Amino acid sequence: MPDDIPELVRLRALLFEDRGGDYFSPAATPGDWRHDLAAVLAAKLASKSVRVLVVDGDRGLAACAIGTVEHWFPGPHNRNGRVGHVIGVVTDPAYRRRGHSRAIMRALLDWFREQGASRVDLYASDDGAPLYRALGFVDHPDPALYRRP
Repeated sequence: MPDDIPELVRLRALLFEDRGGDYFSPAATPGDWRHDLAAVLAAKLASKSVRVLVVDGDRGLAACAIGTVEHWFPGPHNRNGRVGHVIGVVTDPAYRRRGHSRAIMRALLDWFREQGASRVDLYASDDGAPLYRALGFVDHPDPALYRRP
């Protein structure tokens, strides 16, 4: 899997290019975020709380997704505090419409179940939302806000 890091970085960059806008493609960012991503992927690949799934293509990866499980504070809506996160489901344009994202998501959902995640969160693009809804995802009741320091 370490050999896949350059391809994982390439696919993640495609995800941001597809999304566009100032948030996903800021005009000026110091340093090369791709280098930072490669370093984090190398460190996280061995973690039991991270699952990286890929679909091989003819030359490189056709698709990938990353899943993480974090242990948050339990509450009435999350009794065990284990929350799954789907990060960066992306398929290379040459391999789209072949069911790769659906297959990866089903495998990730199985892994989240095995990890005891009581909830799985994700951010969906307009293109990806129908797939996630078909897999049982619904609108989150908490409004999401963010702030950059």
